[in-house]
Amino acid sequence: MTRFPFNRRLAALAIVSIFASGPLLAKDHGDDHGKGHGKDKHEAKQMQKEAKREAKEAKHAAKHREDIRPGTYFNDDQRAYARRYYSEHYGHGRNCPPGLAKKNNGCMPPGQVRNWAVGQPIPRGVTVYSVPQPVIVQLPPAPYGYRYARVGNDIVLVRTDTQLIVDIIQGLLG
Repeated sequence: MTRFPFNRRLAALAIVSIFASGPLLAKDHGDDHGKGHGKDKHEAKQMQKEAKREAKEAKHAAKHREDIRPGTYFNDDQRAYARRYYSEHYGHGRNCPPGLAKKNNGCMPPGQVRNWAVGQPIPRGVTVYSVPQPVIVQLPPAPYGYRYARVGNDIVLVRTDTQLIVDIIQGLLG
């Protein structure tokens, strides 16, 4: 058996250690194994996901809100149907509380003067009612971010985040 000189052994050991340490010196590829490496990449991915989600929401909202101009959402047929439904079910005091039935004002509580208009938010203190299902199915579907409500003697299309009135069917009971 031949013995290698000390210099050759030292050179061989150096070469082997360089090849063995290669993976340790390599750049981090997301395998942080809980040691704090790769946090910047994780944060960047989170920011990309958040930006994509926000862009998608903005596109969805813009798609549904761009066609809505104040005062133009309801057509004459929809207004006529809503008035007919309310006059049949609530006209002449039907289905109103007894005190409001005598007033012949469309079941409107006392002290609630009609002080809402297109382009204005629903005033504070005004009672907002839900619209009956038979009327809702005859109206176009409320766009994303909007809802129907009955305020006093009117049906309004309201933007949910700002309570802004976009369109009104006035005078349900005359």
